[in-house]
Amino acid sequence: MSTQRGRIQISGFDADEVEQRDELSEWSDDKETNIESRWRRVGRKVVHDRLALVGGTVVFVMFLTAILSQPIEMFGVTIQPISITPYDPGETLIAEPHAPPSLDHPMGTDRLGRDLLSRVMAGARFSVTIGLVVTAIAGGFGVIYGGISGYFGGKVDGVLMRFVDMVFAFPGLVLAIVIVAMLGRGYWQLVFAFAATGWAGYARLIRGEILKVKQNEYVLAAKALGGRDRRVLFRHVVPNAIAPVIVQATLSIGTVVIGVAALGFLGIGFSGATAEWGTMIDAERGTIVSASGTWTTWWVTVFPGLMIFLFVMAMNMIGDAINDALDAQGGDEINAAGGGG
Repeated sequence: MSTQRGRIQISGFDADEVEQRDELSEWSDDKETNIESRWRRVGRKVVHDRLALVGGTVVFVMFLTAILSQPIEMFGVTIQPISITPYDPGETLIAEPHAPPSLDHPMGTDRLGRDLLSRVMAGARFSVTIGLVVTAIAGGFGVIYGGISGYFGGKVDGVLMRFVDMVFAFPGLVLAIVIVAMLGRGYWQLVFAFAATGWAGYARLIRGEILKVKQNEYVLAAKALGGRDRRVLFRHVVPNAIAPVIVQATLSIGTVVIGVAALGFLGIGFSGATAEWGTMIDAERGTIVSASGTWTTWWVTVFPGLMIFLFVMAMNMIGDAINDALDAQGGDEINAAGGGG
């Protein structure tokens, strides 16, 4: 090191030769860029996970089947005219009742001679979309509710969390049964029943994360600079606390599908003629065993049950991959990406 008048020069250091400047930019104070880069890294890990790819493929195929199985009409206007089912799911006596699987009917027929493959494909619309819609509604409301509770704390937190405790006092499936019994059968009745019981889990989860995140320096700095509570909460706190909620939401989609199938199996979900997987199993459970005790029509329950199993397993694969990718980031890296490291 040599000194001159008012100037210090360090030997062996040349700023023009510093390499990999793009990597150093990840440690900048731009929190939006850092959060985005964090989720990009998580996305890369999930994409390279083979089990996640298998699960994602299964979910994508089922979702596409749900959309294209039958035409979709809204307010009297057909917005999706395609139908990929081989037969009309509600048409009876297409073949002999309880015909075994064949080339014409790969999954056989049910007790009314309806094509089981067509009904399984049409049933994806009910089971898959209810799982997605319920998770979106329950997760969105739960994040807002729990975010407000955890951020403001004190009396606000005490009052809001007591309502969460009331919801947890009842078993979720039992409470859903009560709601459906009061409102009646139907798609939106089931959505409301499961969303009304599912939001509390997201609220409690995000509250616990926010209680930790709000103590970070970048949150205190945002408050000191005059940021409004709403902006600080939803721009700085929630984005850095949302990771466990995303994992929980991914896993909860499968749980909702199982719950809907359970209500259908109990006979209080959709009407008996509806091509919903749980309802289809309920309609045929009395016919699969003959008087001699042999399983004569195993296909009428195996294929709808297999669809439930495949969808739930696929969602669990995706959820586990996201969880592993987030854990791999490490606590110190997460804080640095949020700007508070």
